[in-house]
Amino acid sequence: MSPIESEEGVSVAEDDVEREEIIALEREFHWLLKNEVHQVLHELTVVLKECVKRFPMSLCDVERPPLVEKYLLNAPSTTPTDQVKVIVTLTGDAISQADINLKLPRPGKDLYQNTNVREDQPWRLQQIQDAGNHLQLAITEMGTIDDDYQFKSAEEVDRFLSRVMSYLQKSRSALVNPRKRTLEELHNSKQLKALNPQLPSELALSFFIQGWKLVFAVYHIVNDKGVSKFNRYQAECAIPWINEVLLTLTIGLQTAQQLRDKVKVFTQYQDLDLDHPVASIDP
Repeated sequence: MSPIESEEGVSVAEDDVEREEIIALEREFHWLLKNEVHQVLHELTVVLKECVKRFPMSLCDVERPPLVEKYLLNAPSTTPTDQVKVIVTLTGDAISQADINLKLPRPGKDLYQNTNVREDQPWRLQQIQDAGNHLQLAITEMGTIDDDYQFKSAEEVDRFLSRVMSYLQKSRSALVNPRKRTLEELHNSKQLKALNPQLPSELALSFFIQGWKLVFAVYHIVNDKGVSKFNRYQAECAIPWINEVLLTLTIGLQTAQQLRDKVKVFTQYQDLDLDHPVASIDP
C-alpha cells in the first residue's frame, strides 16, 4: 500500500472513531434528558417540600397552626446590659407581642422609654412571607413538568432550571438581605404608629430578619451642638428554623446548579450533523 493510500486509510479510521465517540456522547445525552434529569428534579422537589415544612405557618399545601416562640434579644457585649431590653413572641410570620425597654444616653438626661407590640396589632415580618411566596413559586414551576415529559434539548433544561433557581435565590435573599429603609419611612410606618405607647419623635425602631437572626434596631435622633444626628442601637437573637430554611434552600440551589453544569457539558455537541438524531437513539 502506498503512503498516500495509508494516510487515507488512517484518516478514514480516525473519522470512524470520532463518529463513534460522538454517537456515544449523543446516547449518553439522550439518557441524561430522559432519565437523570427527572431523577434530579424529583430529588429537588423533595428538598423544596422539606423546606416548606420548616416555615412556621401554613405554606403551599402544608397546613399547620402558626408556630409560637418566645425570644430574648441580646445587645452586643459592648453595649450596657440595661440599654436595650427586648422580649418578643413570634407567632408564625409576625411578632404578636413585644416588650421593649430602652435607656439611651443623651445630653443632659438619659432617655427612658417603654413600648409594646400588642397582640391585636402584630408586627408582621414581611421577609418571611416573601421568602415563602418565592419558594411556593419554585414548587409551582417544578409542578409544570410531568414525570413522562421529554426535554428536547440542553437549552430547554437550562432555561427551566434557571427559572426555578431564580425563585430560590429570591427566597433566600428575602431572608439574608433586608430592605434598607430611611428614618422617614420608619417614622411613617403603620407598625411604628401601632406601638403602645407611641414613641417620641426622636425615636424610630425596626424589627427585621438578617440571615438566621431576628434583629431589633432603634435609632435615636440627638442634637449635638446644633447638628442633628442619630445613634443606632441593636439587639438580636438566632431563630433556629430560619437557619434550617436557609440551609435547605442552599441544598436546593446546589442540586439545581449541579444538574445545570452537567447538562451544559453537552451543549457543544448540539450543532453536530448526525445521521441519527438524539430522539431516535434508544438508551
